[in-house]
Amino acid sequence: MNILPLVPRLSSGAFPSLVQPQKFSFLSAQQQTQDVRYNFQVFRDKEATKHLLETALKDTELSKHDTSVYRSSHKHNICVDMLREGYHKSFSELFALIQKWNASREAAGPGTDIWQEKSLEEQPDKLDQLYHFLTKTEAAQRAGNFEDMYENVLALAQYFKKSGDKWLSDHFFESSLNIAKMVHTDGGRKKAEAHANVGLVLLEQGQLKKATEHYEAFHHLTVGHIWEDKTGRTHHSLACENLWRIYTLLADKMLENKEHHRAIKSLIKAFEIAKEGDDKRMEGKAAYRLGLAYRSAGDPETAITYLKTYMDISKVLRDNVGLGKAYEAMAKALESQGKIAETVMYLEKFVELAKISNETHNLVDACICLGSIYNARGQCDKACEFFDQAYAVAKNLSDLPLLEMTQVHYGIAKTHGLMTTVSKHIEAAGQVNIERLLTWKDSRNDMFNDPIALEKPSSALKITNEDKHMKELVVTTIDPGKMESKTSE
Repeated sequence: MNILPLVPRLSSGAFPSLVQPQKFSFLSAQQQTQDVRYNFQVFRDKEATKHLLETALKDTELSKHDTSVYRSSHKHNICVDMLREGYHKSFSELFALIQKWNASREAAGPGTDIWQEKSLEEQPDKLDQLYHFLTKTEAAQRAGNFEDMYENVLALAQYFKKSGDKWLSDHFFESSLNIAKMVHTDGGRKKAEAHANVGLVLLEQGQLKKATEHYEAFHHLTVGHIWEDKTGRTHHSLACENLWRIYTLLADKMLENKEHHRAIKSLIKAFEIAKEGDDKRMEGKAAYRLGLAYRSAGDPETAITYLKTYMDISKVLRDNVGLGKAYEAMAKALESQGKIAETVMYLEKFVELAKISNETHNLVDACICLGSIYNARGQCDKACEFFDQAYAVAKNLSDLPLLEMTQVHYGIAKTHGLMTTVSKHIEAAGQVNIERLLTWKDSRNDMFNDPIALEKPSSALKITNEDKHMKELVVTTIDPGKMESKTSE
């Protein structure tokens, strides 16, 4: 028995959305074919896009190595690459250099110049250079190619020299010398160049004796060879110049310690090596220094011999500055021999040459030398003439010490000349002489050269007690010490 109530039957119009009228499309066969082709093209484009996306995602996946390179420092990546490629020696040297820098920086402490500089680890360009040339050097070593080893290490030294990293350039110059000693195919040229480079390094460090050893080795290896540098200069002439310079520097140190004989021996070596270098200018300078050394050692005769050599070379080279120095040194050597006339002759030549060459400082020096000689001989007027010239030139120079020196010399010569006249007036002891002395004392004007005859003590003028008192007064003014003795009496 059905107890459920009856559900009324609804028409289809009550739910219009559930009943949709079926529409039929009456398309032609051509239109249906085009529609199929269009759907197939869309399918193909979707497949291609999907393939591109999958490829792009696959390409963007980073390997473990790529991730490590991105996250690690440049130094770390370089060291890893060296070890991965088997360059263990290159890695060891790079790591040792970095440690050396850090140790030097820590030893210097905060606030120092090295502390403010970037460490080697923070300079990727320099790390790249080290990586490139160190690995090439190690590869050349494995192949037994010592020439390439030398060139690569030398390239590093020159690179760091240009960049101002002296400690690195010095390190690689020394390394290049050790490698050059193993090269036996070039007649010793690379070895000679390496000795020259290390000699310069030691010279800049102030180690003169060690530098001398390397320069002497450089000179020895270049004898008989016509090797040239990039400028076209022969290695032998360069070796002679370097040896001349370092022998002279050694002599300077010896002269500072008053070791004249040792200094002369070193300067003789410098002179001989300068002649070997076939450079007249260098030979002249060596002769000049040797002449000065002999004069300082108390041997003016030998000094004159070398100074004449310098004088002759300067004339040939038309070097007026050098010729003036030769005249001055020659005059001093002759003066020490007591040959005053010849001394004055060379000094006057020095003055004329300085005027022609417009060498103002040399002109001042020459005038001072001449004035000093005339002043020492008692020719005060002549001395004042040259001191006045020196003072006039010095006023136009921005050299205050030189100006003050000329003022002092001029004042001394002027005083010496004045004292001669004052002494004559005091010795005369006449009324007119005493009055003139008192007038000069009041005004400081030079009237002593006025054409008035000096009175003699033997004249008819009687010297009174007042005149004697005035004489004592003038003497006291000139020499206060006599006043003290008079008072004590």
